[in-house]
Amino acid sequence: MKILAIDSSAQVASVAVLTETTVLAEYSVDYKKTHSQTLLPMIDEVLRMTETAKEDIDAIAVAAGPGSFTGLRIGAATVKGLAMVWNVPVIPVSTVAGLACNLAGTDGLVCPLMDARRGQVYTGVYGFEGSTVVEYVNDACMTIEPLIAKINELGRKVTFVGDALTVFKEKLESSVTVPYSFAPIHLAKQSAASVGWLGLKLLAEGKTVTAEEFVPTYLRISQAEREREARLER
Repeated sequence: MKILAIDSSAQVASVAVLTETTVLAEYSVDYKKTHSQTLLPMIDEVLRMTETAKEDIDAIAVAAGPGSFTGLRIGAATVKGLAMVWNVPVIPVSTVAGLACNLAGTDGLVCPLMDARRGQVYTGVYGFEGSTVVEYVNDACMTIEPLIAKINELGRKVTFVGDALTVFKEKLESSVTVPYSFAPIHLAKQSAASVGWLGLKLLAEGKTVTAEEFVPTYLRISQAEREREARLER
């Protein structure tokens, strides 16, 4: 079993090729280039370096959201096109669950924090029982205060991970009452290898869709849609 994994949900663009036992290659770039510039060349490179032909790919795992609207759409278009041409299924993976899996195996909780702007985060709370991923708080877009209240209520140590740490670090330090820590920089942002690791589990459970069926998960409407609604109200 060999899969291609893609995460374009934030500034990081990440691509990986995995089997059930090995991450054969991972290529990640955290730089201010658009994913439309980087994603396809990165995919071509990891396939070339691992001598992987399109016929060798059994499925494509993708960070399906939440996240950047533009990033998710570029990733979705790329995945749908490849999956159609290669005739393989798509494995939609929660972006925040994939981010939590950077810390798979920890004995505490993991809380991903992705900056959703406007004072909000894309988030969830996860734990691990052996190799099983357990969801304690469903994926959501919310302000930081109710999330901190829920974490304190759960009463377990927690590690925060994600690009919103720099935005909300002081608030977390002043308000979280359970033992906590922050993920180190090499684990703090999106990783296609983590998306692929979780994707392989979902694939084994039959949780796939066709290229035609796949749609990103946004959790909230885009700024353009909010502006349109405001104009209609006026």
